[in-house]
Amino acid sequence: MTESKPAAVVLDGVSKCFGNKQVLSGVSFSVPRGEALCVLGRSGTGKSVTLRLMIGLIKPDAGDIFISGYNISRLEGKELSRARSKIGFLFQSAALFDSYTVHDNLAMPLRRLTDKSNAEIEEKVAKALKQVGLAGDRHKLPGALSGGMRKRAGLARALVLEPDVLLVDEPSSGLDRITASEIDDLLLEQKVLHQTTIVIVTHDVHGARRVGDRFAVLDKGNLIALGRPEELEHHENETVRNLVGEK
Repeated sequence: MTESKPAAVVLDGVSKCFGNKQVLSGVSFSVPRGEALCVLGRSGTGKSVTLRLMIGLIKPDAGDIFISGYNISRLEGKELSRARSKIGFLFQSAALFDSYTVHDNLAMPLRRLTDKSNAEIEEKVAKALKQVGLAGDRHKLPGALSGGMRKRAGLARALVLEPDVLLVDEPSSGLDRITASEIDDLLLEQKVLHQTTIVIVTHDVHGARRVGDRFAVLDKGNLIALGRPEELEHHENETVRNLVGEK
């Protein structure tokens, strides 16, 4: 099935320590192009660290990370910026610049990472804001937005570069169920209509089941399970069953 597609994301033997704490230990998995992989695990198991490694915010102590053919773990400076232009990142807090309007938050990565003209930038920003339902809020500051609107603005910024790979950290965090479902719908639309490869770190099993094709389960820095949710429901490991089971 999806395994026949070429991989858009590959982690090969990735390890990471902070001081004496081993956060990831030899983690390996791949994500075929156009698939959504949800990364589950208890708090402190290395889920968000995995995303930070994938975007190149930190470097692994061992192993390699390939995103759209780029070895992110080996790149620096302009080469890393070029690779990041293929990656969208939705932070848990949305991480918008509070002194910039929604429009300018989206225009910034286009100005920094591409050589597009002002007219092209305006077109891309307008398209991304329309996609997430914020076309009428382009001139607002982030402080004037609700939590759900901030998350959608963060998603629009992640999508404005039309990335091959979208990395998402806790999309439902701080949101009510209805608003979280709206974010899930946008992620699902991005995957289905645009064939974007998505890696989502989440505690929300309900949302993960809606969007994710497969689940990866981390525990104490180790990858202990990888597969479709219906397969992992019957996994021999109790931690996997508890994390994957419907809440």
